[in-house]
Amino acid sequence: MASTNHLKSCSIIGQRVDCVDYDSAAKNVIARAENKLGGYVCCSTVNMIMEGHDDSKFRNIVNSASLITPDGMPLAWGMKLQGLKDAVRVTGPLLMLQICQIASSRNIPIGLYGATEEVLILLQMNLLREYPDLEIAYKYSPPFRPLTEEEDKYITKEILISGVKILFIGLGTPKQVRWAAEHKQKLYKTVLICVGAAFDFHAGVKAEAPDWMQRFALAWLYRLFQEPKRLWRRYLYHNPRFIFSFVLQLFGLKKYRLKGR
Repeated sequence: MASTNHLKSCSIIGQRVDCVDYDSAAKNVIARAENKLGGYVCCSTVNMIMEGHDDSKFRNIVNSASLITPDGMPLAWGMKLQGLKDAVRVTGPLLMLQICQIASSRNIPIGLYGATEEVLILLQMNLLREYPDLEIAYKYSPPFRPLTEEEDKYITKEILISGVKILFIGLGTPKQVRWAAEHKQKLYKTVLICVGAAFDFHAGVKAEAPDWMQRFALAWLYRLFQEPKRLWRRYLYHNPRFIFSFVLQLFGLKKYRLKGR
């Protein structure tokens, strides 16, 4: 076991995952924001674990995050099997709402980076309906291509000028994590949080899996039926390999080095 930011953590196939619940994760982010500590947060899934398994550079980027939550029941179960009995699932979408709730009561400005303009408009509208005092100081829908150096400098400057202390990033994995790592130093006082499909869920353009499917680790199946062409490889290729690799780790048949930070 390892300790990161005073939190217990463990390795799942070479990737660090921190033992937090929604309350402690949200408090961690708020404290970093109020103390201008910056850093980036990953909500890790089986897909993210396997992306790191296949790409050691990406795994090191994830392991260098300030906080990594287990966004997926398989990860929470894997942590429990390694002795962290208090491990629970902490998803990006629900963590985002909890952080927004606290931010609205403590006058902490947030920002939204990712998705389409239409999704961002719906997302902002829904967040303000739920949290009327929430200050959304910045939002931007990046183009579906790499930004030029000039564009990136301009956007970074705009985020800094906006005064955003918490920036939610919804670009999908691994793109959003790479973006956060690349901008950690540029936005050194801003906490960058990778929340994946949370933008679509909270904008109301995509539906989350029912609670019972999430409890039994079947959220992936629900999403696969929604977007089979885009997600088939993520789930049908990664999931069996994850199970096989973790079983090897659990029984000591293969050791994975925990790198990063």
